[in-house]
Amino acid sequence: MNWRRFLKRRNTSPNTVKNYLSTLKLFVVWLSVPIENVTPREVSGYIDYLMRKRLKPKTINCHLNSIRQFYHYLREEDVLSIANPVRRSHALKMSRPLPRHLRDEQVESFFKVVKGNRDRAMFMLMLRCGLRVEEVARLTLRVIDFKQKRILIEDGKGGKDRIVYMSNDVLESLIAYLKTRPSSRAKNIFLVEKGSCTGEAISIRGIQKRMEYYANKANLRVSCHHLRHTMATQLLNADADLSTIQDLLGHSNVKTTQRYCRVSNLKVQKDYFNAMEVIMKQRAHNPNGP
Repeated sequence: MNWRRFLKRRNTSPNTVKNYLSTLKLFVVWLSVPIENVTPREVSGYIDYLMRKRLKPKTINCHLNSIRQFYHYLREEDVLSIANPVRRSHALKMSRPLPRHLRDEQVESFFKVVKGNRDRAMFMLMLRCGLRVEEVARLTLRVIDFKQKRILIEDGKGGKDRIVYMSNDVLESLIAYLKTRPSSRAKNIFLVEKGSCTGEAISIRGIQKRMEYYANKANLRVSCHHLRHTMATQLLNADADLSTIQDLLGHSNVKTTQRYCRVSNLKVQKDYFNAMEVIMKQRAHNPNGP
């Protein structure tokens, strides 16, 4: 499909390409008119259809983005000279909840139930290195420098490379897994351990399923991304510089990283009480003041 090639030329990640194609297919199947005859009215009707299916606003906006990108491709490649039927006003408003992170005791409870060297190594990479689930799934030995304790994350979100570093406990858990990892033709480090796909690279969904299993076992509401959020919050509470955290997480905009400041409760708490101590001392010297 030409659109697939177009997306790949734009350095779109394989996972995003897959999502674009699958969501566009759903739209085309739903349509009652040819794609060249689609107007904003049809797009609005499709939104109503997705809402009746009880899809979340974020999911619906993802569908809209796929359709928008497809019509952008049609115009960009001179396939069809038509206006893009997806308007900015079509996007559903979304709440922006603060990033959720785990408290220290929750981290401990989670890792208590994690069994096996593979699973421990995967989740430690998220907690200590801030890796996204797809970055863990794609990880190969070629990008790991054990001596310097660092990992080159190639073609991360937005097509960017970045360097992350490994703490001693990450290094230990990764080496423990590699010592027991069965031989495989797969270049990816983490492999499927059971079933018909044994020895193949574990998928993103496979890792997420392991997370769901352990979250249920530990009776915690936790996802792979929560471990990444936890790392950011812990670094902030340890007074790490915001720009450092931005680089480690691979955020394009520092505003994304700044959102973690609002959940970094220990830092806020410390700053508050330090400031209040100063205020109270000033008030003691001026008892008639407010």
